[in-house]
Amino acid sequence: MSPSSDPYLVRLAERLANGLSNMEESRRERHRAFILSCQQDDGGFGGREGDSDLYYTSFAVRALSMLGGMTPDEAKSIGEYLATFDWQKLGVIDLMNWLYTALAVQVFGGGDLLEGEDADWPERIAARLEKVRTPDGGYAKSEEGAAGSTYHSFMVTLTYELLGMTPPRPNRLIQFIYDRQRDDGGFVEIAPMKNSGTNPTAAAVGLMTIVGGLDKELCEDIRDFLKETWSSEGGFQANKRIAFADGLSTFTGLLTVQDLNIKNLASEAMIERFLSHELEFPTGGFRGAAWDDQADVEYSFYGLGCLALLWSKAAS
Repeated sequence: MSPSSDPYLVRLAERLANGLSNMEESRRERHRAFILSCQQDDGGFGGREGDSDLYYTSFAVRALSMLGGMTPDEAKSIGEYLATFDWQKLGVIDLMNWLYTALAVQVFGGGDLLEGEDADWPERIAARLEKVRTPDGGYAKSEEGAAGSTYHSFMVTLTYELLGMTPPRPNRLIQFIYDRQRDDGGFVEIAPMKNSGTNPTAAAVGLMTIVGGLDKELCEDIRDFLKETWSSEGGFQANKRIAFADGLSTFTGLLTVQDLNIKNLASEAMIERFLSHELEFPTGGFRGAAWDDQADVEYSFYGLGCLALLWSKAAS
């Protein structure tokens, strides 16, 4: 398995791991223990329902990588779970999660899950991705999708990059993303939506970071939108109409602010206070928002990721 050097997800993983490298050992071990407590007997990780799921397994592996990595035995057990899937039958999101997690398993000594595949496996994955390309230039969740999604287009672009490729007709994809921008400066998930969201805006920025399309005017538009979703709680809201901050939106909002080098918008001290006082459990793990009563591996990744972004910036 030999993806291109330094794909977006790999660069982000290194950035987050560096950010958490100086976390207090006892705090690190609490979070690591929580993540591992969510592992199931089949080697995968579960969400709040308990059963193993590729989605949550991917977040667990990314969180463990941030916290110092996995042992070869841990990587091997996760690899055994991944081996129960036929990647040729997975949808876009599961395929990206499977491919990235398989790469992490290989990096940490758990074996190469694609070792026995024919040499054209990257081209076969690319052909599957193109089956969800839509007439508007974006990508949908499945072949039944009639219109593109900002999030799924970003996921497909990430998958192409893991393969060492770029999506065909990138200019058409960039135009698709521009068509998802709204007058408030942000971006929406699908064309009929009128109100921008923090997360589709971050997905749009991430996609254009890979394929191009960002310019000064667009960055200023995004800054103006993110000002409206910054919350007095000390985090970002999913959109202007939601009255509370959450861990996912705070991670994607902070990542966008840093990647676009936006100054004087979000208070980093307030973000750290929000994370530590409202979302982090003293026994390990993070919840999604102040009203939430349970930690899970996905929101633990976002909480740890926010701290890593804050601390990596402070160290730079």
